[in-house]
Amino acid sequence: MPKILVVDDDASFCLMLKSFFSKNGMDAAVAFSLNDALKATKDTVFDIILTDYRLPDGNGIELLNATKRQSPDTVIILMTGYADIKLAVNAIKVGAYEYVAKPINPDEILHIIKSGLESARKPNDKPRKTLSPEYIEGRCEAAKKVQDYINLVGPTEMSVLILGESGTGKEYAARRIHQFSKRKNAKFVAVDCGALPKDIAGSELFGHVKGSFTGAVNDKIGHFEEANGGTIFLDEIGNLSYDVQVNLLRAIQERKIRRIGSTQETSIDVRIISATNEDLKNAIKNGEFREDLYHRLNEFSIGLPPLRERKEDLIDFANYFKDKAAQEFGKQNVTFDHNVIDVFMRYEWPGNIREMKNVVRRAVLLVSNSVVTTDSLPEEMLESSTNNISTSVSGDTIDLKSIKEKSEQELIISTIVKAKYNKSAAAKMLGIDRKTLYNKLKQYGIDI
Repeated sequence: MPKILVVDDDASFCLMLKSFFSKNGMDAAVAFSLNDALKATKDTVFDIILTDYRLPDGNGIELLNATKRQSPDTVIILMTGYADIKLAVNAIKVGAYEYVAKPINPDEILHIIKSGLESARKPNDKPRKTLSPEYIEGRCEAAKKVQDYINLVGPTEMSVLILGESGTGKEYAARRIHQFSKRKNAKFVAVDCGALPKDIAGSELFGHVKGSFTGAVNDKIGHFEEANGGTIFLDEIGNLSYDVQVNLLRAIQERKIRRIGSTQETSIDVRIISATNEDLKNAIKNGEFREDLYHRLNEFSIGLPPLRERKEDLIDFANYFKDKAAQEFGKQNVTFDHNVIDVFMRYEWPGNIREMKNVVRRAVLLVSNSVVTTDSLPEEMLESSTNNISTSVSGDTIDLKSIKEKSEQELIISTIVKAKYNKSAAAKMLGIDRKTLYNKLKQYGIDI
C-alpha cells in the first residue's frame, strides 16, 4: 500500500484529501506545517508527498530539498495558487515530480500520483532532475555557430553567459555545455533567478542556519552547495538584487560561500553558467547590475538566435514537438496540413521555441484525426500570420522591422484581452515570463 503525506495548513482540506486517498487504497497521513512534515519524514519513508507551496513556517521547496536528501525516490508533488506557478515550475527543475494549481481536482491528483508511482518503480528511471533534455542542434548557420561555441567552451572551466530572448532554449544550451564538460557526471543545478523571492534569494542560493531569520526552522543548504563539484545554471541573472550580486561576486572570487546566519565558510567547486534576456550593459549603466560581476560571469558569451531567424530549423522543431505530443497523448501517425506549415513559416514566434512547443502540443491534443489543421491553432496566431501577409505586400517598400513590431503588438494586446487583462496569465499564454511582458508593454507604449 503506497504511503502518502499531505501537507497543508488548511486542516479540513488535509483531512478531506486523507479520506479520499484512503478510499483509493493509500496509507495517508497529514501535516499542517513544514516542521510537522519534516518530523513525519524522519519517522516514515513516504512514497508520495503532496505539499502546498506556501506553509506557515516555510515552503514546499524546503521540504523537497530535505526529503530528497533522505529519500531520493520519494515522489513530491506541489500544490500552488496561480500566482506561485512560476515558483512551482522552478521546483520541478530541482526535483519535484509535478505541480497542480489550486483549486485542485482530486481525480487529477490521483492520476498524477499513479503516474509518479509508476515512474518511481521503473528500475532504469533516474530522478527527473538528472535527465538531460533532448537538444536539437539545428541546420541554419546561426545554430551551427552556437554548437561550435558549445563544443569549444564545453570542456573548459570558463564561466559562460548565454544571451537570447525568452524561450530560445538557454537552459538547453547550458545543459549541453555541461554535457561537454569534465563535470558531466556531476550535478547540473538549474536556478530561475526570476522566480526567487527577493527576501529569500540569498538563502536559496547560499543556504542558511537554523534561527537566522523568521521561518528558518532548520539548517538548509543552498543551490551552490547542492551543485558542488558540478555546474550551476543561473537563469535570468539580471533579476538578482544588488545585495545578492555582492555575495555572488564574493563566492566566485573566493570559491567559498557562507550560509546566512553562519560564521563558517564552505569551500565550493562549481562552474557557473548564467543566462539573461536583458541588456546587462544597460543595467550596468543604470546602476542595477555590478560591472565586476558581469565580467566574472562573461568569460565567454553565446548568443542564441530567435526562432524567427531560424526558418531552416523551424519545421524540424515543429515535427519534434509533434511527435513528442503524439506519444504523450497516445495518437499515431500525426501530420501537419500544408496550411499549418505555411502559418508556422509566416508567424513571428515572439515566444520562440517555448511558444512553439505549447502551440504544437495543444494542436495535437485537439486534433480529431491524424492531420493537424489550422482549426487547431490559436486564433491570435492565425490573425497575426494573416496581418503579416497583408502588411508586407502593401506599399512600394517592405519594412520587416515594423512588420514584426506591429504583429507582436497586436498579439500581445489580443492575448491580454483573451486573458481578461490578467498579465500573468497572458505572459504564460505567450510563453514568456511576466517581466518580459512588462518590458514589451513599455517598449510599445501599450497601456492596457
